[in-house]
Amino acid sequence: MKSKQLANVLIRILGLSLCVQAAMHFVNGMISMGYSINMNYPTNRMGLWSNFLTGAILAAIGICFLVKSRNVTECLFKGEDE
Repeated sequence: MKSKQLANVLIRILGLSLCVQAAMHFVNGMISMGYSINMNYPTNRMGLWSNFLTGAILAAIGICFLVKSRNVTECLFKGEDE
């Protein structure tokens, strides 16, 4: 396997792992918000939204890595001829 192909595969795996991590942040945000609403737990509501915001940012970066993996690979191997 050529180094560009390997880099392309690794960038796609990185994108998938970021999407999985984003899903975990979304689920954690929903559970935390539901718990605080149902139990009338006095907490900082903006702190709970940070999980959703972090999840959205990670999902956006992960999707960009998945879609643009070839462009990222070309940028990394700009000076190499293979």
